[in-house]
Amino acid sequence: MYVMGVNHDKYDGSAHVVSNASCTTNCLAPLAKVIHDHFGIIEGLMTTVHAVTANQLTVDGPSRGGKDWRAGRGAGANVIPASTGAAKAVGKVLPELNGKLTGMAFRVPVPDVSVVDLTVRLERGASLAAIKAAVKAASEGPMAGILGYTEDEVVSQDFVSDKRSSIFDANACIALNDNFVKLVSWYDNEWGYSNRLVDLVLHMATIDQK
Repeated sequence: MYVMGVNHDKYDGSAHVVSNASCTTNCLAPLAKVIHDHFGIIEGLMTTVHAVTANQLTVDGPSRGGKDWRAGRGAGANVIPASTGAAKAVGKVLPELNGKLTGMAFRVPVPDVSVVDLTVRLERGASLAAIKAAVKAASEGPMAGILGYTEDEVVSQDFVSDKRSSIFDANACIALNDNFVKLVSWYDNEWGYSNRLVDLVLHMATIDQK
């Protein structure tokens, strides 16, 4: 499993089956990497408020697969709690965070653009200003084009067709204290992910040609 900007450099051409992870993991992992590298993550919980996807039903009916009753409710009329493996998948691309993150999803009736809420306890206390500065520096440096940063008063539609994996919303973040913070990052769960998939294939082709 590879996430661009996080562990794509680990690809060496030996893998025959490769995963680009999920759209939510592609949003969460770059942010988690920056926070862990700078401040250390003791543990955390992730919630994604996620746009409707193709496996949901238009009106109430039997859920696909038959195991999740909530998933059978009409996508356009409900906020639907759901499971997600995105947070746990971060532990596969960032082994140092394995077992430290888990999460859930709320499927909401919007056609596109989702948002991650990452709530973490930090090893090294930091002000929100310091956290914002670290994310902004990463967005302008090693993670440019993958991790974004905004201080604008944005809503979900502002990110339709945004190619970046994760756009940190500085003004939506809050802190209880220097060690317990809630961070917010947006993503176009369709277009952003599709662009990363192309990027990964191109990266793999470059490595395979060597």
